[in-house]
Amino acid sequence: MTGQKGVAGDAGRLPLTVGVITETYPPEINGVANTLRHLVEGLEQRGHRVQLVRPRQHGDRTLYPVDGRTETLVPGLRIPGYRDLRFGLPVYWRLERMWRKALPDVVYIATEGPLGHAALTAARTFAIPALTGFHTQFHQYSTHYGLGLLKGPIAESLRRFHNRSDATLVPTAALRDDLIERGFRNVKVLGRGVDTELFDPRRRSAELRRSWGCPPSGRVLLYVGRLAAEKNLDLVLRTFQSIANTTPDARLVLVGDGPERERLRHTHPGLILPGAKVGVELAEHYASGDLFLFPSLTETFGNVVPEAMASGLPVIAFDYAAAGACIRSQENGVRVPVGDAGAFADAAAAAFADDARLRLMSKGARETAEHMSWARIVQDLEERFFEVLPPWRRHPNGSALAAPV
Repeated sequence: MTGQKGVAGDAGRLPLTVGVITETYPPEINGVANTLRHLVEGLEQRGHRVQLVRPRQHGDRTLYPVDGRTETLVPGLRIPGYRDLRFGLPVYWRLERMWRKALPDVVYIATEGPLGHAALTAARTFAIPALTGFHTQFHQYSTHYGLGLLKGPIAESLRRFHNRSDATLVPTAALRDDLIERGFRNVKVLGRGVDTELFDPRRRSAELRRSWGCPPSGRVLLYVGRLAAEKNLDLVLRTFQSIANTTPDARLVLVGDGPERERLRHTHPGLILPGAKVGVELAEHYASGDLFLFPSLTETFGNVVPEAMASGLPVIAFDYAAAGACIRSQENGVRVPVGDAGAFADAAAAAFADDARLRLMSKGARETAEHMSWARIVQDLEERFFEVLPPWRRHPNGSALAAPV
């Protein structure tokens, strides 16, 4: 990361105390948790102090400060259909007591659940500048869980929530434009990065490929992500079946966990389902594939797309979110019209059958990812913080002041 420890951002800028409120954080495995980890650690490396507020997770006991970070754990409940994820309870009074003792200069509220709503209300009470993150398309998820009639009310609730903040941060310009059209105000783009040291083609493992039953000349289709209804996994299965009909040594590996995993295990016994992976083990799974399939239609971004690209995998995906921002068709992957399942399957089959094109796109994917630095993203986030700080909120020692009277 750029920036030295204890020196925040550009010359002359003093460190901030940043409240980060999120209802998901590692060791939970999902794109939002991963993004929040990079942002928190990046802010700390740029010299800022972080007050992290999150639900208590299984196994949490005693917390120790990490490089000046304080962590506040709040009660939470499991999210229906996601047994390993929790949402935080609306602990407004606890936040109020905490912030009376140590007022942050700015808060970033990453999730729109009960904890996020309480945090935004508390921030407004104390006149703390507040940014919110639009990380998840909750209104689109509703149609996959028998709650389609609630799609409109959920979307309206999200709009009201984010419009109470000083700015809403989204990962792509296309999503910014969409939200503005739907009545969201002060929408800014904060992109996403990728760890190109962790995700690297050199982590390809012949042993791992053999464990998948892949012969030396065979190829592997890979998916990484939640195994859940909203991820459109049936399209992956249909695409693979079409390819396997003509290429018997093709393999399909679905890396991840979720409510659909057991159903997939029973209905498709030939699938390779290694479960959720993290760190080096995840990077080895990425690099040991040959073509990445990402069929989701409900993403705000999709961190797995740049992770796959950094690992040297061309990506087949619909033309929006991360794919719309990162993929140049036939150069580092293939984008297809949103919702066109036939075009998706055809693009995957064509790429899978063309070894020379696959190698060329693999090289292009890696080159694209090498320009997606988390250091730049964290610096952009810092800029968004300073944009919403009124002059009287800054003190020579970097601490927050009460509003002038």
